[in-house]
Amino acid sequence: MDLQQIGLQHPRIRQLRNVRDNGAPNHKGLFVAEGLWAHNVLLEQNASIEVFLWCPEAAYSDEAQVRSKQVAARAAYRYRVSPRVLARLAERDRPDGMISLVSLPCWDSDSLPLDRQALVLVADAIEIPGNLGTLLRTLDACGGDGLVLTNRRTRLSHPKVFRGSRGMVLRVPVLDLGEPDRAAAWLRERRFGVYLATPGADAVPYHDVRFPARTAVVVGNERYGISPAWFAHGLPAITVPMLGAADSLNVSVSASILLYAARASVAGWATPPRRAAVIG
Repeated sequence: MDLQQIGLQHPRIRQLRNVRDNGAPNHKGLFVAEGLWAHNVLLEQNASIEVFLWCPEAAYSDEAQVRSKQVAARAAYRYRVSPRVLARLAERDRPDGMISLVSLPCWDSDSLPLDRQALVLVADAIEIPGNLGTLLRTLDACGGDGLVLTNRRTRLSHPKVFRGSRGMVLRVPVLDLGEPDRAAAWLRERRFGVYLATPGADAVPYHDVRFPARTAVVVGNERYGISPAWFAHGLPAITVPMLGAADSLNVSVSASILLYAARASVAGWATPPRRAAVIG
């Protein structure tokens, strides 16, 4: 490819570094993607690629050469960089010569499509980007309809969200509704049954709950749990029973159990018959 070569002082590279380092307002919802796997996801998800930087000297496979042309054709701006510049920009040791600045999708809370059996996860005050990414990946796996953020503590543009979600941050609708009161009203208007996931003694074990057709599950901060504002709405609390010595599960593990339980309850998944183990 005949691409203009640019250096570290070029405005597009400064823009990428600001996004990577969270060094300036990011009103366009941009994030940085690195490497062959990430760019395969960008192509699969028809992502909006703002800037593509290509370093052919750092490519380690024929596939990277092919994908670089496809990504460059999709990018609004495309440039060549030296191995030295790429090393200054990339967090990975071997980014396959590819690094891009990508736009996150923008979803509208008023027009988000929700079917009769919609399943939504609410993430309240989640702090760890990898956890947020895993929640998105889980939502996609169980056919969830969207993620609602309240009391947001981490940015969707963090590269660990993209990696933790396996790129599903580009596919799963995400709404940042700010305060719990606004999110609760949004769910109530759309006739969701809302359940607070908490290890509290008064919570009902999830396997004793018959989830409604439209279900929303609220999970909370990794250290403090769900914020008090959610409990002020008098919503039912559910829990995953702890049968060992540990007092809690990772938030993404708990969400996985509860989301699949809700999906199974609504979809009417049959429980397979038990079979005796045969030894010998």
